[in-house]
Amino acid sequence: MGFSTETVKGPIRRVVATAQNGLEVVRLGGLETDLTTSPFEVVERRPMYRLRRYFPDTDPAEVGPPIVLVPPMMMSADVYDVTRDQGAVGILHGMGIDPWVVDFGSPDTEEGGWDRNLADHIVAISEIIDKVRAHTGRDVHLSGYSQGGMFAYQAAAYRRSRNIASLITFGSPVDTLAGLPFGIPAGFASDAAAFLADHVFNRLAVSGWMARMGFQLLDPVKTLKSRLEFLRQLHDREALLPREQQRRFLATDGWVAWSGPAVAELLKQFIVHNRMMTGGFVIKDRVVSLAELTCPIMAFVGEVDDIGQPLAVRGIRRAAPRANVYESTLRVGHFGLVVGSAAAAHTWPTTGEWVRWNEGMGPKPSTVDLMRYDEHFGSETGVSISDRIIHTVASVAEVGVGVGKGITGFASGAVRGTVELSGEATRALPRLARLGQMQPHTQISLSRLLAEQRRKAPNGECFLFDNRVHTYEAVNQRIDNVVRGLISAGVRPAAHVGVVMETRPSALAVIAALSRLGAVAVLLPPGREIHTAIRIDGVERIVTDPENLDAALATGMQVLVLGGGDLRSLDVEPGSNVVDLEQIDPESVALPGWYRPDPGLARELAFIICSESNGHWETKQITNYRWALSAFGTASAADLDRGDTVYCIAPLHHSSSLLAAVGGAVAGGSRIALSKGLDAERFTEEVQRYGVTVVSYTWTMMREILDAESLDLLGNYPIRLFLGSGMPQGLWRRTTECFAPAKVLEFYASTEGDVVLANVAGAKIGCKGRPLPGSADVRLAAYDPISGRLLEDDRGFVRECADNEVGLLLGKAGVHGEMSGVAMRGIFAAGDAWIATENLFRRDADGDYWLVDHKKTVISTARGPVFTQPIVDALAAVDRIDLAVAYGIEVGGRTLAVAAFTLRDGRPPRLADVAEAIEALPFGWRPDIVHVVDAIPLGSSFRPNADGLSAAGLPKPGTRVWYLDSTSQEYKRLTKAVAAQFHDGSAGMSAGAR
Repeated sequence: MGFSTETVKGPIRRVVATAQNGLEVVRLGGLETDLTTSPFEVVERRPMYRLRRYFPDTDPAEVGPPIVLVPPMMMSADVYDVTRDQGAVGILHGMGIDPWVVDFGSPDTEEGGWDRNLADHIVAISEIIDKVRAHTGRDVHLSGYSQGGMFAYQAAAYRRSRNIASLITFGSPVDTLAGLPFGIPAGFASDAAAFLADHVFNRLAVSGWMARMGFQLLDPVKTLKSRLEFLRQLHDREALLPREQQRRFLATDGWVAWSGPAVAELLKQFIVHNRMMTGGFVIKDRVVSLAELTCPIMAFVGEVDDIGQPLAVRGIRRAAPRANVYESTLRVGHFGLVVGSAAAAHTWPTTGEWVRWNEGMGPKPSTVDLMRYDEHFGSETGVSISDRIIHTVASVAEVGVGVGKGITGFASGAVRGTVELSGEATRALPRLARLGQMQPHTQISLSRLLAEQRRKAPNGECFLFDNRVHTYEAVNQRIDNVVRGLISAGVRPAAHVGVVMETRPSALAVIAALSRLGAVAVLLPPGREIHTAIRIDGVERIVTDPENLDAALATGMQVLVLGGGDLRSLDVEPGSNVVDLEQIDPESVALPGWYRPDPGLARELAFIICSESNGHWETKQITNYRWALSAFGTASAADLDRGDTVYCIAPLHHSSSLLAAVGGAVAGGSRIALSKGLDAERFTEEVQRYGVTVVSYTWTMMREILDAESLDLLGNYPIRLFLGSGMPQGLWRRTTECFAPAKVLEFYASTEGDVVLANVAGAKIGCKGRPLPGSADVRLAAYDPISGRLLEDDRGFVRECADNEVGLLLGKAGVHGEMSGVAMRGIFAAGDAWIATENLFRRDADGDYWLVDHKKTVISTARGPVFTQPIVDALAAVDRIDLAVAYGIEVGGRTLAVAAFTLRDGRPPRLADVAEAIEALPFGWRPDIVHVVDAIPLGSSFRPNADGLSAAGLPKPGTRVWYLDSTSQEYKRLTKAVAAQFHDGSAGMSAGAR
């Protein structure tokens, strides 16, 4: 074999070329190319941004529709112009589009850059849309890559799509917890993001090199592959030059720093709470939801994108139900969506065609389809197994590495359940432990918990009202100011102060201010006759709002007015006993020596809740311990945390609002959403805008929502739970069917003692559940509802009820109960202490408790006691029945049990259906009369009220009135003849039936 000089020269030339090119890369950061970028001018300069307009010399007559391109927060604006021939702006300009690019600069080189937060970016984009609209006279097509697309969604929602022709995003996740990189469990990711936001990024920013390294580590196989390919081809300059600009951009030039506050806010709102999906994210002080988007949307989906995973990107389909949402898919990773040959061949031409189609300048792009969204399970990411295998194996084959990434999917699936379960436990256990450690002298109150939340998270979101958010710092400052006003008006600790206010921030502030002062808030329903309640509870003065001022003045007491701001005026006579708290300067009020903030002890009275029931006033005295029991118990049973928004549609003067909704939210650190009133249209709007996850209710309140024609539940709604008390069984079924998979958490709380039952599982509709951990132990005592006496055994102790036997519910008296002086001793054992409730229950074989009746509403008939609740529950099982009540009437010298019901759709059910439902009851528990009524009155808490029907006596005979024939034990139509027999006392007896 002969020796040839060419065999030596070839390797030498390769080595020399490699050395020369390598030296150039070391000295200059890359290879010098002849490729150019597109021309632009900076149209607007602001501290937050510079607005670039590309190809500014274009003939105005040829300028097309404007498109604004938003870069991610951590990436240079040059991502849209890496090269002129393959970059976004060059291709779009060539298609007749007018490209504008937002340049946020780098925080480390901009004045105040390190203090930028997320809202600054969103507001800046909104401002840019206005400027481009003013400059061009046309609506804007808003687009963004990765996080820039998230900005675009948020800015469009912030503007409610005003002046936005369409939205275009590239690999922008919306459901951030649906497709996490590497299959990371959502619970773990959420906790990790919360830790980083609270303890890292509030002190540390992310520099450009950190951003670059972080993204490269998200796909280490691809990063290593590209570097090895570059080294293998370093001798071949011509082969490297076409992609050199792209390589330099992704390797070094394309990365900018992130400001710490912006990263922390992004993690909090969109990772921890996933509020792009649920709604309720906050821009400045406004609450925003993607559900308000109405403009056309197109999202580019990378089939092998492990950062903006397909499921996460397709979340926009559910998050924006009112918009027409399209997608275009291509088999690339995250960066390949906007940079490289695939982007030049697919992404940007399709974007141009989309713009032209929406402007009526061309046909619909062939690569664009309506977006599909499939329900997913926690382990799915949207990147198919086959795609992932092909993509990963190809990379591994080329590079020769890669095992760890595949293993993480199996590991995450194995621990997912454990992580999420332990998360619930870590939230519940400290709350229950705190309840267990509480003694009568322990300091605990509503205002103290609010102060604790302020210390933990001063900028945390406390409550939402009228589309505005109020932080813990602002709320506590308002409370402190109201306290000074109350002190100047003469309010002292332990004073009873009436509160007559509509649901509004000032109402919550005054209730908390009285708690902070150590006074007792007596909560009175607005618009009612309040003289009797005021006399009963020894109210010394009244706090009201301008809307209820006249009613408060009619009492003749001193009236303190709060709400409406300091610019409004009051129309009152000079010299009247009215103090306008809004006009008092808090700084001018000197705090007296006796004032100590949040002095309330567990044993002390905190609230008196007044309500009208059966034509008379009832009062519930709530101690600080009783309030804390409900607050921590609700937070534990409902698993409330900072990611929840609790929607309080019940008025604040109702116990379910103050104890369960407000109390549970404050104890759990959740947001409270206050509503102006019960309205289906407002309900739909606020649930989606606020991102409501938990809705509080009372009795039949949800019926007003479900029956409204304006109820609009398009697409995604974030509700997971309804909590409250008194929901009828039929309404319970309707609610869970309409809002599936949401559940109902039904509570029972005794007026006296510390009994709290909760149906946490929600599987048994109508059941009150079991005692909450931390509440009193309960037992059912044998009880004669006719005589009102407890039944004793042969040893003289009260007999405990067997399963399914009706008895009086007793709660074990703890330290707090014994101090109240209402405990009974020696009930089931010598020396024990129990507190009787007012309600009769039965306990099923599983240990769950079912409400049977109130002691005062049991119907005493000749057949024995008839309980009202089982009748109502039986009728609720009939589809066409809406509301039902049971009550007693006196006819012909005896008491009859009557059941009345209303119809849902106007059509009465068949008598056979009604009879079949009632026949499930023992014969002695069945009503004597069943009839259809046009309406059943509802009380202020939406509780059905039978007083008017009872006063009307025996229903008039008709085709919708039936009576129980005691001989045949069947229901028959009530005729005039049978009605006459009832009046003379013979109907219903054997002779009368014959």
